[in-house]
Amino acid sequence: MADIAIRDALRQALEEEMNRDERVFIMGEEVGEYNGAYKVTRGLLDTFGPRRVLDTPIAELGFTGLGVGAAIAGLRPVVEWMTFNFALLALDQVINNAAKMRHMSGGQLSCPIVFRGPNGPAEFLSSQHSQALQSLLVHVPGLKVVAPATPYDAKGLLKSAIRDDNPVVMLESEMAYAWTGDVPEGEYLVPIGKADVKREGKDVTLIVHSKPLRLALEAAEQLAAMDIDAEVVDLRSLRPLDEETIYRSVRKTNRAVVIDEAWPMASVGSHVAWLISHNCFDELDAQVELVCSEDVPMPYNHTLELAVQPSVEKVIRAVRKVCYTE
Repeated sequence: MADIAIRDALRQALEEEMNRDERVFIMGEEVGEYNGAYKVTRGLLDTFGPRRVLDTPIAELGFTGLGVGAAIAGLRPVVEWMTFNFALLALDQVINNAAKMRHMSGGQLSCPIVFRGPNGPAEFLSSQHSQALQSLLVHVPGLKVVAPATPYDAKGLLKSAIRDDNPVVMLESEMAYAWTGDVPEGEYLVPIGKADVKREGKDVTLIVHSKPLRLALEAAEQLAAMDIDAEVVDLRSLRPLDEETIYRSVRKTNRAVVIDEAWPMASVGSHVAWLISHNCFDELDAQVELVCSEDVPMPYNHTLELAVQPSVEKVIRAVRKVCYTE
């Protein structure tokens, strides 16, 4: 095992897959000469050259469409968006072309492409550049969507995404690129569509994905001091969703709190909460609680932007509510 940052785990995945398969290439803003806006692609231009590490103009719709065309033609592009806020400009290519190509061609064409970059709130970016937009992408049949929160999962899921014959969206986090963790030195894959229990517990299930995993684990430690044993389920994959692991955990603990840094309406978190309420109704000892961002544009003021997002305190308050300890 090596203790490395998420950005380095992602770079390892890219380098390994580019060495393994000459059809794999990466394209996006500043991925080459600048080594990536978040240094995920550091050194790849020197190793693979400008034909496989392509710096693009600031034109998300254009270079995303170029990537979709390359995938249909038989290559395996990795498209990096500097931020998912910019990806809004490219959603026509993602939703109407990449996601629909297999259906529209009657199964004759596939689109093996990965769209990746930072999603969700960061700091001091205000309302246009600090949004969690996963709900837009998981809504679309034909797309797979993954959201790792550890270096191990980031590397394994990116390798699986690159090898997948369908379009895969990989949600990363600007605030988590420097987070470190153990990553095996040998070859491994993390399967798309499989959640992971990051902490075993018996009293309540905390269901989370992406950056909020860290606050869920911190909340679980503080809850242990209150004699509440929380289990933490990291979804990792949002589409397909590992419902079996979710239900198994909830049927063990009989209580659930879902954590999502997106807005509440029609979110991944609200959908998961509904699934639990619908499919585990007889096993629940309390209603399912959702901890999410407040339904407002992200403020610029740092105190306010922290106040509108999920927090350890909000998670603990929700857990105490479902455990009837208030």
